[in-house]
Amino acid sequence: MSETTASMKAEDSEKTKGKKAGSDRSYNIEEIRDLADLFEERGLTEFEFENENIRVRLAKMSATSFAPAPQPVSVSSPATGISAVPSADAGPATAAESDLYKITSPIVGTFYRASGPDKEPYVSEGSKVSPDTVVCIVEAMKLMNEIQAETSGEVVEVYVENGQPVEFGQPLFGIKK
Repeated sequence: MSETTASMKAEDSEKTKGKKAGSDRSYNIEEIRDLADLFEERGLTEFEFENENIRVRLAKMSATSFAPAPQPVSVSSPATGISAVPSADAGPATAAESDLYKITSPIVGTFYRASGPDKEPYVSEGSKVSPDTVVCIVEAMKLMNEIQAETSGEVVEVYVENGQPVEFGQPLFGIKK
């Protein structure tokens, strides 16, 4: 065995020992903070980094992508001084909207209308559903979670675009019973 080969084997052995002994911690929190700062500085909306030890995914959600539709308020609060009254033209739409059963996201994740990019959506506006009908998938941590309607009726509103991030409790579909 040559001296360089023996030297290379010794270096590899030291690297392996160092990984086993001292690298139980696979990330540095300061590095992650630096990534988040760079993410914010550059105005990125999504960033993902992965190696054999760690996977970091940063995604920025706009307020409109996960906030439920605002509901009109007709109560005046003297304590806060805030008063809001629905306008006359919002009456019929508000009444129709409030009559809908809302299928909400049970978890935080990514909303998909179909089982694959080349597949038809599970349901569309006008589709009839029963309690066990799968209406969409919410992906969370690489797991695909099928969401069921849990009611019977007709899909009249789809609140989320395909591939958009969703929050816990965010309305996904409006069902007319």
